[in-house]
Amino acid sequence: MTMFGRLRERFDRWRDRLLLSPAFHDRVFRTPGLRGVARRETRALFDICAGFVYTQVLLACVRLELFAMLREAPLSVADIADRTGLPLPSVDRLIAAAVSLRLLSRRSGGRIGLGTLGAAIAKDPSIGAMVEHHATLYVDLYDPVALLRPDKPATGMAAYWPYANTERPASLSDHDVASYTALMATSQRMIAAEVVAAYDFTRHTRLLDIGGGDGTFLSTVATAAPVLQMTLFDLPAVAVIASRRLRDEGIADRATAVGGDFYRDALPTGADVVTLVRVLFDHDDASVVAILRAARAALAHGDTPSGGMVLIAEPMTGAAGTGPVMDAYFSFYLLAMGKGRSRSAHEFIGLLKQAGFGSARLIAPRNPLLVSILTAVPTELTEKL
Repeated sequence: MTMFGRLRERFDRWRDRLLLSPAFHDRVFRTPGLRGVARRETRALFDICAGFVYTQVLLACVRLELFAMLREAPLSVADIADRTGLPLPSVDRLIAAAVSLRLLSRRSGGRIGLGTLGAAIAKDPSIGAMVEHHATLYVDLYDPVALLRPDKPATGMAAYWPYANTERPASLSDHDVASYTALMATSQRMIAAEVVAAYDFTRHTRLLDIGGGDGTFLSTVATAAPVLQMTLFDLPAVAVIASRRLRDEGIADRATAVGGDFYRDALPTGADVVTLVRVLFDHDDASVVAILRAARAALAHGDTPSGGMVLIAEPMTGAAGTGPVMDAYFSFYLLAMGKGRSRSAHEFIGLLKQAGFGSARLIAPRNPLLVSILTAVPTELTEKL
């Protein structure tokens, strides 16, 4: 161990002794300059303890459609009770909880309106869809220790995302993929907007979107890059859904959907940019390297003079402003799902190198809580540069 490491270990032991000392805590609460810090830490701990109740308050608001109900104008408590079919005392209780969480707010005349966080949900229905979807996750997390064991029980999340737990995902039917494809489509709009705002796709001629879902991402890119040719690759049943959407969006003349399994089937070639939007964190490291190698092979066989590049867009650990979302939320979400993990940009760069990519560049998005963006080019092109 280095000298710095030994000093750090001594400091950590000293800190632990202080934090475990009742006398130290008593002294902190009696010291004016430290009292505020102690209160903030106490509040943070209580927020963790009460977190499940907070999520259930949010779920109740979503299921009662309160955010949509209050979108146009504030309502009285009696009106809310009438529209929800709940007794006044129950509505009062829910409103008090929602106001404390900034989901709702009290207005003049005793009316109730949207809070700052509730307005965000009212503005974007995809957030409400994710909240409702979390009801399945809550059940799976009922016994978190059982979920951590090697012989963990079957989970609702694994059933909801069937491609993550089957050896032949290409055999999934329309029914198997319908629910998760619809959910991904609702939230993909936010992600697509972030990616398009951060990266200029007009510099490319053809895009290949791996795991592109129903085509929401391509639809957004199509508006930003009006002459870009695009191909979507996903499971056959999903590709059928995407084809319909691309046709309905009026971009079928320059956007096509191809069905297949990226573990077993060759990817369409000819693209000078391959995108992986919220795809890789569903997979383990070996699978990620395999997917990236397939993407590199698709680029290597393209006829573009630039040699092509890959763009990864998904939440990444360590990104500024993300807080505990990546390590706490996504780690247990993916555990319940049965596959995958969240990664840092540094970890992705390591996997990209294994797959034959170099010259990686991290692009700062507007909202790193939603997505981070990493680009890389094949190693042979890096060497030429």
